Parts: sequence; structure tokens; C-alpha cells
Amino acid sequence: MSFATCDLCDANEDKLASGALSVLPPVFQAYGAVDQFSGRASTLKLFEDNGMVRTVLETPGQGRVLVVDGGGSLRCALLGGNLGVLAQNNGWAGVIVHGCIRDVAEINDCQIGVRALGVMPVRSIKRGGGEHEVRISIAGVAVHPGDWIYADQDGILISQQALQ
Repeated sequence: MSFATCDLCDANEDKLASGALSVLPPVFQAYGAVDQFSGRASTLKLFEDNGMVRTVLETPGQGRVLVVDGGGSLRCALLGGNLGVLAQNNGWAGVIVHGCIRDVAEINDCQIGVRALGVMPVRSIKRGGGEHEVRISIAGVAVHPGDWIYADQDGILISQQALQ
């Protein structure tokens, strides 16, 4: 599907007004070889522990977007090159990390879209903690499992239903 988030916002002003369509704040940087991606949300809530990120990305993505609420931590990376390749090979459309990534050169070679707050070379701990497929909140914007994600160079949209 080809789309532009600007056009989707213009065509769905009623959904923006009602809250059925939200926009993540412009704090995310773009990585990965894919500039534009969309799909149903799969959510993770965790803090400085990316064990569950691997577990989820090992499953078939079926064109979904993994949205990771890492609490906005800038102290370690929650996604690296190996996980980027795993996401690509298992059919994930993209990964959005409310936190940091690392191995940018490797991630930029992956045929997925990635958005993150920034880059940090320190890896996370791996205790396996976190919650999967729960409502998360990123900078005050709610993301539910199954929401529709639309991301391009202009922004990231969260929609309760598929947009035209």
C-alpha cells in the first residue's frame, strides 16, 4: 500500500478530532532500508531489557509492526542488527522503539522500517521481563494491540481502524 501520512491526516480530520487517529510526537529518528511501512500493531512494554523483543521477533510477523514501549530510556539499546535481521526474515513490516537502537549500519541494511528515539551502543540486560500485547502509552499516545500503524518520513500515525 502506498500512502503519505500527511494525506491520511488530511483525509481523516474527523478521526483526528475524535481521537480514533493519533500522531506520535516528532521525536523519532528513521532507520532501516524501508522509509514507509504500515501494519497492525503488536505491542511490548518493558524497560532496559530486550529479551522479549527477541522472543516476539522470532515469531511470524505477517506484516505487523512491533511497537516497543521502552519507557523512553536512553541508557541502552533495545534493538540491534541481529534483531533487525530477525524481524526482516520473519516478515515484520517495522519496529518502533520508544527507546534506543544500536548497530545502525546493520539495521539500515535490513528491509524493514525502524523508528527510535536515538542510538546507544550499550546493550540491554536480558532478564526476559515485560508485557506483550498490552495497551501502551508513548508520550501520552495510546497504542493498543491490533491498532493500525502508518509510518513515513513525515510521521507515525496510530489508528483504531484501517485508513484509506
